[in-house]
Amino acid sequence: MRWLTKRDCVRGGYDPPRFIMELIYLRIRNRARQIVFRFPSPKFYKDLSWAVELSRTHFNTAPIILRLRQFAEKQLENDFGHGLQHAVKVSLDAGALMLAECRRIGSSEAFAYRRLCLAQCAGLLHDIRRKEKDHAISGALAARRILKSYPLSPDEIEDISQAIRDHEAFKDISAVNTPEGLLISDCLYDADKFRWGPDNFTDTIWDMVSFSKTPLPQFIEFYPKGMDMLEKAKTTFRSEIGKKYGPQFIDVGLDIGRELFSVIKAEFAS
Repeated sequence: MRWLTKRDCVRGGYDPPRFIMELIYLRIRNRARQIVFRFPSPKFYKDLSWAVELSRTHFNTAPIILRLRQFAEKQLENDFGHGLQHAVKVSLDAGALMLAECRRIGSSEAFAYRRLCLAQCAGLLHDIRRKEKDHAISGALAARRILKSYPLSPDEIEDISQAIRDHEAFKDISAVNTPEGLLISDCLYDADKFRWGPDNFTDTIWDMVSFSKTPLPQFIEFYPKGMDMLEKAKTTFRSEIGKKYGPQFIDVGLDIGRELFSVIKAEFAS
């Protein structure tokens, strides 16, 4: 076995600097995952294990969700950190949040399970237009069209669409028509921001820099700004359950991010 030469790279269609940069990012990603796996799972998954399990069961068995997942799998691109894996995680956590919120406010079982279904629909479709400008607005419009062929009422489709429209951080929230619609919006937003914790460092940012071909010096320069955004997100959770558990996701992400940045500066900056 020998190292690839520049001539080998050219013959194989490789760009040597880009190829080397991708290898460096791969090494950083592996170091990030080593750090993440030392941290315990967020308390949300232990304290609300009953809701997490019920959400997963519904996600894996409900006909409407199975059909919508097949559709989303064909539409979502996994090269931008917001593909099917991200959508599935958001759907599962949005469903668990919905069940926990419905129990907190004393809703009926029938109401809770119907809202669970709608929250998971919103999770699967929330990034359907992720690469477009104003992706939340375009995703909301797309969701309205897509869901017309599903067994959902016009009001339910509107609730899902509004939730998708308002899932971005640091954006003004539109007026939601009903308390039920607001609950879906809050659960979708919080589940999406849960991903700003450990998931950010196992997958999301590496998929994004790979897609954008971000040079390592530029990535290092922007890193502190990204950490500041994480810190600001701690106060943006919307549901009562999200407000209780969301900040811990972010705190774990911040601890991971700080340790990783020290590793990057020490081992990779040069």
